[in-house]
Amino acid sequence: MSASARPPLGRLEAQARALRDPGSLEQLLATLSEDTRSGAVTLAARVARRLAALREDQQRLTDLFALRTRLDQTGARHVAGVDEVGMGPLAGPVVAAAVILPVSVDLPGLGDSKQLTPRTRERLAVAIRDQALAVAVGEVSALELDRLNVYRAGLEAMRRAVVSLTMRPDHLLVDARTVPGVDCPQTSLVKGDARDGSIAAASIVAKVHRDALMHRIDATHPGYGFGRHMGYGTPEHLAALRRLGPCPEHRLSFAPCAASPRR
Repeated sequence: MSASARPPLGRLEAQARALRDPGSLEQLLATLSEDTRSGAVTLAARVARRLAALREDQQRLTDLFALRTRLDQTGARHVAGVDEVGMGPLAGPVVAAAVILPVSVDLPGLGDSKQLTPRTRERLAVAIRDQALAVAVGEVSALELDRLNVYRAGLEAMRRAVVSLTMRPDHLLVDARTVPGVDCPQTSLVKGDARDGSIAAASIVAKVHRDALMHRIDATHPGYGFGRHMGYGTPEHLAALRRLGPCPEHRLSFAPCAASPRR
């Protein structure tokens, strides 16, 4: 490439920052490979690393959706991932989500919600809702949980999410459970939120939804720090329980909350 034909490095760097798909990055890398300027060589190395990371994530996502792809080939066009969150906290509802994704999605970084930062979860939750064919959330309150027990509350939250879908699923992929009261084939996957993309999507939607609820509960019942620990039994939360006693959002069937009556 002649010196006069070389694009300014600033333009190439801006292009590298803006590009998101491997095909466009490959074209940029081909252009940079003919440019002998030291800045272009450095930029080419950065682009090559980013391209490799994108390809690795694409393969990871392909693997995450392998089961759904097989189900689609057998005629199950609308596969719903189902997961629940909030089984362990001392306060707040159990929340489940059911998500039906199209065959083709653009969800870079999708994975187990527990391994993602809050910002990444929130970004992905928006993208999942934008791209999904159907999304529904089911909640079981702390009061209901005390009546049912926590295990049955988790199942009921998942059932409510599935029956609230605006599209009937052909198959459910569920994180380590079987959803009761649903007339639909199901596959239970242990650690499904780390193994399957549809379940991971449901986990993210449920987690972001529940976190937003806990922030609202924090405003209604101040002093416990719900917006920071999301109802889990942190030292801060346990100290507040001893000082204030349980509020209406606490689960009295959980030992740390049972010692005092609700406020």
